[in-house]
Amino acid sequence: MLPVTNFDPPFTITRASHVSLAVTDLEASRDFYRDVIGLVVTEESDDAVHLRGLEEAAHHSLVLERGEQAKALRVGLRVRGDEDIVAAERWCREHGVEHERVERPHQGPTLHLTDAVGTRMELTSSMETVPRKMQEFHEFVAGAPQRLDHFQVVTHDVQSATDFWTSLGMRMAEYTATDGTDELWGTWMEVKGNTHDLVFTNGRGPRLHHFAYTVPDATALLHAADVAGSLGFGDEIDRGPGRHGISNALFLYLRDPDQHRIELFTTHYQFIDLEEEPIRWDISNPRRSQLWGMPASRRWFFEASEFPSQPVHEPLLQATPATLEDVLSLH
Repeated sequence: MLPVTNFDPPFTITRASHVSLAVTDLEASRDFYRDVIGLVVTEESDDAVHLRGLEEAAHHSLVLERGEQAKALRVGLRVRGDEDIVAAERWCREHGVEHERVERPHQGPTLHLTDAVGTRMELTSSMETVPRKMQEFHEFVAGAPQRLDHFQVVTHDVQSATDFWTSLGMRMAEYTATDGTDELWGTWMEVKGNTHDLVFTNGRGPRLHHFAYTVPDATALLHAADVAGSLGFGDEIDRGPGRHGISNALFLYLRDPDQHRIELFTTHYQFIDLEEEPIRWDISNPRRSQLWGMPASRRWFFEASEFPSQPVHEPLLQATPATLEDVLSLH
């Protein structure tokens, strides 16, 4: 059943904001995101590195924390103001949603919560600001990532995940479903006016599939691939370059030293006007995933970053997507 967006939510989410990862070699991960991807290091200590895109004024959009195991710690969203953190805390308490007020460096009021399918989320209302680098063109290296745009989470129950977030004001822009039905396999939801801030796709979950940064143009994707190759990370290009059917974006996926996945992409179209209906894709239609090129590999479809102490469930819907290995085996 298609979800119905609540246009009067209990608190106001404004955008995808930041992500926190546990990494096993902090220095190697810092070097990867700075030199191979092109992010800006805002601040670093013995235990954490804060990074951001060239266009971003917020202190960070990626936090790397030293850990014994590689994990996706939190997926971060911004809310409009401090009063929205208070409202979110009240809503969680009233609806039995696991939550906790926390202190996070360089952030204003911050709330941790766990959604209906076990995704570990972090809401914050503000961050310290730093100078934008968007006109420091001499610092545009590798993919020159501009800003964090969205997250994709693998979940065992796409319907429940989508119902949870549309009840909090997110709007579905595109979706995949069992052929001829509205049985949901994947949903692309937004609050900031393009096609997605938060995506849920069917699979073993909850796990973070990837987080994504916009880049200036297609040549930035190719340059990122060249830089990855020249610095010894060519084998960590996980997928692409290619063009998605969903969102219409050119893309390149890479894996960091701990195998967390990042996407660089050329952004997507506007989805603002309320009369626009979400675009539907049959799960059997390969153009939903990419308009041209070979399909993704098994590791792209089936590997993702687990959240700490969060059990992973088998998906309610069972199917095996056509992978690159499947296509190659036919030839």
